[in-house]
Amino acid sequence: MTVEVLVVGSANADLVVGVERRPGAGETVLGTDLAIHPGGKGANQAVAAARLGAATALLARVGDDAHGALLRQSLREAGADTRAVLGGAAPTGVALITVDPSGDNSIVVAPGANARLTPADVTAAQELLRRAAVVSTQLEIPLETVAEVARRLPPTSRLVLNPSPPAVLPAEVLRVCDPLVVNEHEARFLLAGSDDGGAARAREEAGDGEGVADSLVAEQATALLSLGPRSVVVTLGARGALVATAEGTERVDSPAVRAVDTTGAGDAFTAALAWRLARGEELVAAARFAVRVGAAAVTREGAQRSFPSLGEVEAL
Repeated sequence: MTVEVLVVGSANADLVVGVERRPGAGETVLGTDLAIHPGGKGANQAVAAARLGAATALLARVGDDAHGALLRQSLREAGADTRAVLGGAAPTGVALITVDPSGDNSIVVAPGANARLTPADVTAAQELLRRAAVVSTQLEIPLETVAEVARRLPPTSRLVLNPSPPAVLPAEVLRVCDPLVVNEHEARFLLAGSDDGGAARAREEAGDGEGVADSLVAEQATALLSLGPRSVVVTLGARGALVATAEGTERVDSPAVRAVDTTGAGDAFTAALAWRLARGEELVAAARFAVRVGAAAVTREGAQRSFPSLGEVEAL
């Protein structure tokens, strides 16, 4: 059976506390009661894609513990295939998340079992890769494992990579990304060592306003293309996204919504993008759908529990 979206990535338990403001260095602040949710960029993307209706599978590692059981249950309830969710290597990864009243969040991740997802696990899942229309991955798992995904990507499959948390990417990985999906921070990181990155920073310091910001993002996306990926998508939060290909750049606006919690919104966007690409849509059309999914996700608290169904997206 064909898998529309195979996600290779992390699975974490999200430990979430609401705060009036995030603490500074050496400072203690009081927060709300602790809430525990299934999360991790890989599991988030798998749940988001499955909830939209995509035939989805996840290749990941969790611990043989309560957090691992929580993640497997959430994936199964969304309709994702969990047969490649491996266990037993280490405790399940954990993300420590603070959320302020505006919905912005800060996250610290303890990788746990995610760090034990190895290139050998990718090799063992070769048949699953062969059946995938789109493979989506991130960097909450070892970079050498992501590189193995790129090496073993079948010619009939498409790789979507969100380099989060950001790291220097090997050329062999960059050249198969279609697209490379980054936010503005990740874009700046990847360009930091290039001449294009220095020029972009100088222009950013020299100007302000939305028009200047859009122009800067377009320049950054074009500069990222020169690093090797086949296409680039820069996510812009409430401003939508920007798509860059060899043919040029195009802005995609997001619907206006009241943000409650931005946790997982980028994962919802990437999952939706991957699914529409798996269905054969052009990149800009897929991005138009994905920004609506991301917008719907920020209107509810949490990561996976905030992800919309296809009907909820169509009603937005």
